[in-house]
Amino acid sequence: MTWDLTALLNAADPQAVLAERNLWLVRLLEWLRHAPREEASLGTPLPIVRLKHLLNVLERHPEHAWAFANVIGGVWNDVDAVALFAEVGFAPRMALWHEFLGRLRRRLLPATTDTRDLAALFELLFPDEADEDWIAAIDDELLVRLGLLFAATPDDGWRVEANAAITVLVSSVHAAGLAGPLRVRMDAELVQDKPFHQLPAAWAAVERALAGANDDGIALASAMQYLHALLDRCRAAALTVPEHLEAHGVSVDLMFSVEQLTARLDRIDALLACLLSHEPQRELLRLVSGLVRVVHERRSLRTLFARHYSLMARKVAERSAETGEHYITRNREEYRDMLRRAAGGGAVLAGTTFLKFGIALLGFTAFWGGFWAGVNYAACFVLIHLLHWTVATKQPAMTAPAMADKLLHIDRDDAIVAFVDEVTHLVRSQVAGIIGNLVVVAPLVLAVQGLCWLAFGAPLVGVRDAEYVLHSLSLFGPSLLFATFTGTLLFASSMIAGWVENWFVFHRLDSAIAWNPRIIATLGQTRAQRWSHWWRANISGLTANISLGLMLGLAPALFGFVGLGLEVRHVTLSTGQLAAAVGALGVGVMTTWAFWSCVLCIAGIGMLNVGVSFFCAFKVAMRSRGVRLADRKRVYAAIRARLRRQPLSFLIARS
Repeated sequence: MTWDLTALLNAADPQAVLAERNLWLVRLLEWLRHAPREEASLGTPLPIVRLKHLLNVLERHPEHAWAFANVIGGVWNDVDAVALFAEVGFAPRMALWHEFLGRLRRRLLPATTDTRDLAALFELLFPDEADEDWIAAIDDELLVRLGLLFAATPDDGWRVEANAAITVLVSSVHAAGLAGPLRVRMDAELVQDKPFHQLPAAWAAVERALAGANDDGIALASAMQYLHALLDRCRAAALTVPEHLEAHGVSVDLMFSVEQLTARLDRIDALLACLLSHEPQRELLRLVSGLVRVVHERRSLRTLFARHYSLMARKVAERSAETGEHYITRNREEYRDMLRRAAGGGAVLAGTTFLKFGIALLGFTAFWGGFWAGVNYAACFVLIHLLHWTVATKQPAMTAPAMADKLLHIDRDDAIVAFVDEVTHLVRSQVAGIIGNLVVVAPLVLAVQGLCWLAFGAPLVGVRDAEYVLHSLSLFGPSLLFATFTGTLLFASSMIAGWVENWFVFHRLDSAIAWNPRIIATLGQTRAQRWSHWWRANISGLTANISLGLMLGLAPALFGFVGLGLEVRHVTLSTGQLAAAVGALGVGVMTTWAFWSCVLCIAGIGMLNVGVSFFCAFKVAMRSRGVRLADRKRVYAAIRARLRRQPLSFLIARS
C-alpha cells in the first residue's frame, strides 16, 4: 500500500500537461476506492480509511503536500468548473430522445482525460455509484484537515465559478419557463405575477449584494428572500404542468422538460446554500455527493425511460380503460346486447373468411399477400366498429385497464368484492362475445358453401384449401403457439390505439376540426362540430381496428422475411375456416378425429387469444398505476369462493 501511495505522490507534477494531471487525479481516486479489506475499520467506508492515511502521509511530508495541493489547484484553474455546477445532470437540449442518444454515447464510447470540461472529468473521477456514500461520510474533523491542506489556495475561486453557474442556470430556467409548450400549460394564477420574467433581475440583485463588501447584510437578506420566493413560485408553476398533461394528453418530452426545469431550480438552491453558508465546505461536500448521484442517474437508460414512459403508459391504459368499459356487461340487458353485437360481428367475419381465401388464390408474393390480407381484416374490423358490433377477442386488451382501476384500493374488503364482481362481468362478457361470434360465423359460412354447391356444383372454398385447414388447425401442430402470438398482437393494437388517442387529444385535433377557419369554410360550422365529436369518439376504435388488421396480415410476412415462420390464429376466423372446410369436404368429415382435433385446437386458440391479450394489458395497467398485489392471495381466494357459491354468475347475467 505504502509503495503505491509513494509512487502516486512522486508522480504528482504541477508542471505536467493538463491531460496528465487529470489522469493522475483519476488514479488517485482509484487508489482511494480500491482499499484492501484488511484496511477497513468497523463502520468506516474503505475510501475514508485510505483518505485518512493519505492525509497522515501528507502531514508528515510537506514536499508531497505542496505538490499534491498544487496539482489539484492547477487542475481547478485550468478546467471549466462552471460546467460541473451548471451542466452535470442536465441535457444540452430539453428533448428526451436527444438525451437518450447522449446517454447511449457515454455508455458505449470511452472518455478521455484530455479535457478542460470538469463535468466530463467528473464522470471519470467518480465512476462508482458507491462514491456518493463515502463522500457523504466524510466527518467534520476530516473536512477540516482537507481544508488546511488547501489553505494556501485562494478561497474565492469556487465562489466565482458558483456565481457564474447560477447565472447559467437562471438563464436556462428563465428560457424554459417562458417557452410556449410549458408556459401555456402552467396554472394561470401562479404565473400571473410573471416569476420567470423576474428571475434574472432578482439574481442580479443578489450578485450586487454579495459583491458589496461593506454591506451590513440587510440588502443581501432582502434580495435573497425575494429570490427564494421567486424560485418557489417558479417550481410550483412548473409542477402544475403534469396536472394539465394528465387531463389533456401526455407528452414525454414535456415531462422531461419539467423534470429538467425543477432539477435546475434545485441546483440553484444548492449553490446558493454554498455561497451563503458560514461553513461552505460542508455544503460543497453535500453538493459533490449529490452530483455523483446525478452522474450515475444520468448514465442509466432504464431510469430515463422508466421515469418518463410510466406516465405515458398510465395515460394510454386509461384511454383503453375508457373504451374497455363499453365491453363489460353488468346486467341481463347488456348481456343480450353483447350477444346481438357479437352476432353482427360474426356475420361480417364470415365474409372476411371468404375474402381471405380469395386473396390467397390471387397468388401474391408474401409481402403483398400479407398486405392485402391485412387490408381485408382492417376493413372488416372497421365495418364492425362503425356498425357498433363487436369482435370478442378485441375485448380483453381494452377491458384489462378498466379492471386494473378496481385494484387501486385493494387493501379494502369492499374493493376486493368490487374486483371479483368485475372478474365475473368480464368473463361473462367474453363468453357472450365468443358465443355471439361463433354461432353466426360457422352456420353462415356453411350456408354460403351449400348455396355455391347448389348454384355452381362446387363450393366457394375448394377441397384443397379445406384439407390445408384441417392440417393447419391440428391440435398437435403449432397453432396454439400462433394463437399466443396473435394474443400479443391484440394487446399491441390496444396500446397503439391508446397512444394515438393520447396524441390526438394532446394536439387538440378535435378542437382544430371544430374551429379551424379553413375546415369551417369547407364543411360549415355545424358539420365541423359534428365531425369533431365523431373523430374524438372514434379515433381509438378506428386505430385499434386498422392496426390490428394490418398486423394480422403483415406480421407473418415480415417475420417470414427473417426466417421466423410465425402465423396468426384468430378464434373466430379459424372457426369460419373450419366451417368452410366442412362445407367443402361434406358433413362426414365431422365424424373424423381430424375435425375434432381442429375443434379442440380452436377452443385453445380462443382461450389463448383472450388470455394472453388480457394478461399483457393487465400487467401494463397495474404497473402504470403502481399497483402491488400484496393481497393477491385474498383476491384469488375471493374468486374461488365466488366460483363455488355462484358458478353461473360467470356465464349468465342474473338481472
